[in-house]
Amino acid sequence: MNAAIIGASGYSGEELVRLLSRHPDVKLTAVTSRSLAGKLVGDQMPALRHLVGDLSFTASNPAELAASTEIDIFFLALPHGVASEFADPLYQAGKTVIDLSADFRLGSTRVYEDYYGQAHPAPHLLEAAPYVIPELADDKWKSASLIACPGCYPTSIQLPLVPLLKAGLIDPKGIIINSYSGVSGAGRKVAEDFIYCERNESMKGYGMPKHRHLSEIEEQLEKAAFADCIVQFNPHLAPMSRGISTTIVAKAKLKDSLNSVYDTWEKAYGGKPFVSVLPTGTFPDTKHVTGTNRADISAVYDPRTGNFIINSVIDNLIKGASGQAVQLMNLKFGFEETAGLL
Repeated sequence: MNAAIIGASGYSGEELVRLLSRHPDVKLTAVTSRSLAGKLVGDQMPALRHLVGDLSFTASNPAELAASTEIDIFFLALPHGVASEFADPLYQAGKTVIDLSADFRLGSTRVYEDYYGQAHPAPHLLEAAPYVIPELADDKWKSASLIACPGCYPTSIQLPLVPLLKAGLIDPKGIIINSYSGVSGAGRKVAEDFIYCERNESMKGYGMPKHRHLSEIEEQLEKAAFADCIVQFNPHLAPMSRGISTTIVAKAKLKDSLNSVYDTWEKAYGGKPFVSVLPTGTFPDTKHVTGTNRADISAVYDPRTGNFIINSVIDNLIKGASGQAVQLMNLKFGFEETAGLL
């Protein structure tokens, strides 16, 4: 297959270049960036010189890309709002598109406008674009040609919670979620809050009480619970380059039902290559998933409070973005699910 990455100058775009340029079933044919057009990819991403050869960035023109007959799949590594400018003509031209932005993650235009501060740029495409975490979705999404890749925080939260909500093991009310993200989660930009002296040896909360990903989290958890699910989501910026560590406090519906939690996880993720269920009392560590497409999850039960304390870790740029996008491509086109991924 021939693949193109649209908007490859950011961290997620660079990870896509790395993953696709060494994928056994894919040829990376085009890498676009309006700011880097004409420059060699290897000069801008020196660590990948041995993989990309003389491939150059090209300009991003939606109409020209939609008219291309050489490219089989497009990955959109663009900001919200901008992604739809490309998704719409590519979809109308019958191309396969995996979108890493937030443009098609929400089912409601009202919620999108509330959280992202602008009208939805392509509401006519919302029903055409399934939201897919591969381990949680049924196979119906594989027939879609426009696919919404979930956000990083929501992935770390849904993987442990969705099976438990579906099984009725936890109360959908009163869930508290604390997540800690590496600085790469803010994107590649120059800003005072993200320079080395500000972030090194320092951690702080941000985006509370209404981080943008909250909309995606609540919408998906409510689908799993078949009930209202208003959560307290507290994101933090951690002094590390990449990774997300999430701690979730949820009320157990039955006392001391930890075995049921693990039975449910084993049923949901048995045979799934990218979710590791760790023994209770073993707490996941971001350094063990950095550079991989894996999520590690575990849980303990606190008899004093009647709560489950659930932990999960992922690499925000891989399982939280580019790796998950490649996993979606693998499953849609019948490649090995693990092809090109660690």
